[in-house]
Amino acid sequence: MIQTASASVWHASLFGDDELASLFSGVAFLERFGAFEMALTRTLSEHGMIDADLAEKAMAAMRGFAPDADAMAAGMATDGVPVPAYVRQLRAVAGDAAPAIHVGATSQDLIDTATAMALRDASGVLAGRIEAVLSALGDLDTRFGTNMLTGRTRMQVALPMTAGDRLSAWSTPLSSGLDRLARVRDDAAQLQFGGPVGLGPETLGEAGPAVAGAMAAELGLRLPARSWHTDRSAFVAFGNWLSMVTGALGKIGQDVALMAQQGIDEIGLSSGGSSSAMPHKHNPVLAEKLVTLARFNAIQIGGLHQAQVHEQERSGGAWMLEWMILPPMVEAAGRALIDAEAMLRLVKGMGRPG
Repeated sequence: MIQTASASVWHASLFGDDELASLFSGVAFLERFGAFEMALTRTLSEHGMIDADLAEKAMAAMRGFAPDADAMAAGMATDGVPVPAYVRQLRAVAGDAAPAIHVGATSQDLIDTATAMALRDASGVLAGRIEAVLSALGDLDTRFGTNMLTGRTRMQVALPMTAGDRLSAWSTPLSSGLDRLARVRDDAAQLQFGGPVGLGPETLGEAGPAVAGAMAAELGLRLPARSWHTDRSAFVAFGNWLSMVTGALGKIGQDVALMAQQGIDEIGLSSGGSSSAMPHKHNPVLAEKLVTLARFNAIQIGGLHQAQVHEQERSGGAWMLEWMILPPMVEAAGRALIDAEAMLRLVKGMGRPG
């Protein structure tokens, strides 16, 4: 759907996350559009709202449908969304079964549902990576937890503490974030079926709510109480969660960079980045990246909150802003978790034996 922050070939090597970026790709969104349309046509047929033979012919067309990517791009440039071009192509392929396609739905229903599915799938990836970081922190505690460190407050020497104390300060926010993930995932992973002005499946008649319920079950999503075309709170909460995770990792990165300073030497890393001018340096690149990614996501939060301001029943501008912000935040969080685990696995010493 949208290029992420790692679009530059150089930036991709630093900040990219191919696995998570693929969840927001055009290919992935088109697959989810197809799943939405298939579920809609099937459930409408099952509830007697469209002819069964017509529905089967429409679904056969959907199964073999390969959209024209160039026409999709041209359509999006004109329409501001990819769905009208997608539906035009799909209906053309379906021929006389076209009336069984996209019944009662609107562009935002497809895009929001596809995004909800992407966030749901991303949550599983992110959960596994948080667990890997927590495992790495646990290993460090086993190896070095009883060693002594100099506790510092406001960058000044304070009182002695153990390495385990600092490791606990690193791990606790991540554990809390992992505990909260199920809630923000479930809130975000919801079907959007508001129709033209957000009145919901009730516009289809008495069977509308049952159709929506069956669609949600087929797509693996929650059925919300009402349309959320203008209520972006679940996606904003997911973005806030992403920023809290990268913020927790940024704190780890900041601490490691300070601990690795020559003359302090409270942590030893088995490798680091080189300098073009000073060969004696071993720059804590992974630690620095954690700080950068934390700040990147923190900056995006303001924009995501701006994207909540939708005018009347549907917005174009606010909605587009959300597309630009949320996928890169997911990718930044994913890459930060990869880098955090890699950095922690490079630790060869921490603190001083007591």
